[in-house]
Amino acid sequence: MPQANPVRKHLSKVFLQTLASLFAIPLIALAFSHYVLATQDAAFMRRVDMQIPADAQMSSEQQQEALAWYHAHPLSSACDDNDEKDKEFHEKACEEYAMRWQFHWTERSAIMTLVLGVALLATALALGALAFVNRGLRYVSFVAGWRLMTLASAVEVVLQSSMVVWLSFWLTAYFWERYFVKLVAIAGIAAALAAFYAIWMLFKKSALDGRIEGELVTPADAPLLWSAVQASATRVKTAAPDHIVAGIDTNFFVTEAPCVVQGRTIKGRTLFISIPLLRVLSKQEADAVLAHELAHLGGGDTRSSALLGPKLKQFDQYTWRMHGGGLTLVAHYLLRLYRMIFSFALARDSREREYLADRVAAGLTAPQAIVHSLIKISAYAQYRDQVERRLFEQDRQHGATLGISSFVAAGLHPYATSPDFIETMRGASVPHPYDSHPPLRERMRNVGFPVEEERYGAIVTAVPPATWVDDIPVAGALEGRLWTAYEQRFNEEHLRSLAYRYEPKNAEELAIVLRYFPALTFAVGKGDHITVSHDALHADADGGQPILWDQIKQIQYKESSFGNTATVTLVDRGTSKKVDRKIKLRGMGKQQEAAFKAAINRYWQRHQVMRAQQA
Repeated sequence: MPQANPVRKHLSKVFLQTLASLFAIPLIALAFSHYVLATQDAAFMRRVDMQIPADAQMSSEQQQEALAWYHAHPLSSACDDNDEKDKEFHEKACEEYAMRWQFHWTERSAIMTLVLGVALLATALALGALAFVNRGLRYVSFVAGWRLMTLASAVEVVLQSSMVVWLSFWLTAYFWERYFVKLVAIAGIAAALAAFYAIWMLFKKSALDGRIEGELVTPADAPLLWSAVQASATRVKTAAPDHIVAGIDTNFFVTEAPCVVQGRTIKGRTLFISIPLLRVLSKQEADAVLAHELAHLGGGDTRSSALLGPKLKQFDQYTWRMHGGGLTLVAHYLLRLYRMIFSFALARDSREREYLADRVAAGLTAPQAIVHSLIKISAYAQYRDQVERRLFEQDRQHGATLGISSFVAAGLHPYATSPDFIETMRGASVPHPYDSHPPLRERMRNVGFPVEEERYGAIVTAVPPATWVDDIPVAGALEGRLWTAYEQRFNEEHLRSLAYRYEPKNAEELAIVLRYFPALTFAVGKGDHITVSHDALHADADGGQPILWDQIKQIQYKESSFGNTATVTLVDRGTSKKVDRKIKLRGMGKQQEAAFKAAINRYWQRHQVMRAQQA
């Protein structure tokens, strides 16, 4: 029996995952809230139907009139009733923040979320279909989809995260008349983890806005390299690059889009070369890679990808980082579905362009050279990513010098001979900022030089007799500067993430937390202050007694002509008893109050992320 098309099967799977991510949580919230409201309506009407006819003080006509009114105004409609004459009924039946008020607005939010989900799904399918027409419409489709999908999916994450936290409390509270602090905490932490993931997303920097992390290499800096590139361009029958930029990213690429290098905007044809990769490639292997990139210039590929390529990379990075953030899966599957549909439109062109460039490189050098270079680049990129991920996940402060390049150089060969290496390489593709490359195995078959998996390790560990780095006099100093700057950024973002992770437990950890979350003091009333710190709130008017973040269940703000207030609901972790403490915000201006609320949200978020990390 023939097997199902794996691409179609995968698309079907992602489509079903998208449906689940968009509709499962809001459907549960809608069904639950509708059930509770309908149950309350029925119970209320039973009481009305029994009590009004039994009221001897009312005439028969008054009883009928009252029954008709209540039947026309069920409790569930109170929150929508804006009639002035029914104001008293509305205020009693739909008291702000009370149970019925919460269920009413949850029901409305669930309906709104479902409608948004349907609209997003329809839009993704329509824009994806539009991309099949031609290159011009493909670009318009992707730009519109990129902006709309990322923004709308973020809204979906916020809405559904709120529903998860709300359901974690009310499902047990309604059916069993009790709630479980741990369950609510887990749901709250799941929502807060999205913020922690944002820290990691901030770290990764790439050429998304035209900036290239590297330095220009002029013909005077590396005359032999320039001569080789110009000779290769002649053989490929294309004009040579106008610029060569050297960096430490794990890829090679060409672009005709304007680029910013060291604050300087350059235009024309730009070739990016990776110094770390040149160190592991032989000259022939590097020549094959350069010929491949020059073939893209000759084929006009860079002109069409100059606009679209960087946006594709940014979209892909955003989509896949949403995969690891818990509730951010709501965004991931929708974005992934749209990207898959769009990818089919690109596939007809991009695969042939890559295959053609590989064949050109194989013809100018040797099939073995291009294949070996692909294996080495894939292995190096994956191992460096592992090294950086392990360093970033460490819960201790790094020294001023990380030595990432040394870690990778020392560990690459052991990694290539490890048991997990082959399994990792099976799904490998060569990293590239502007193209979606075919899998490694397919590219080998394309040039007629397949390599058995058992030989991958030997290819990666083979030390080249000579490399192009030897003929680039400025390579060592240039690479040192770039690694220093890169590690400084890495350290800074790692410290920022530690500020979210630490409780803190000692002076060193406290210093890191206070670097990003210092105590903020806001003036209120006559000489009183409220201080927001990483571990508590302190209000002078309340005796300065700290309100620990661990005690806080929620904070509600109320505006009044007599002065705004913040009501802090505290929960005793031992008895689960709740106590409200009011903090007067009188005397705060609008801007100061907005800053106060923003600080509360940010520091509370940090605390939630920290507790999740501790767990």
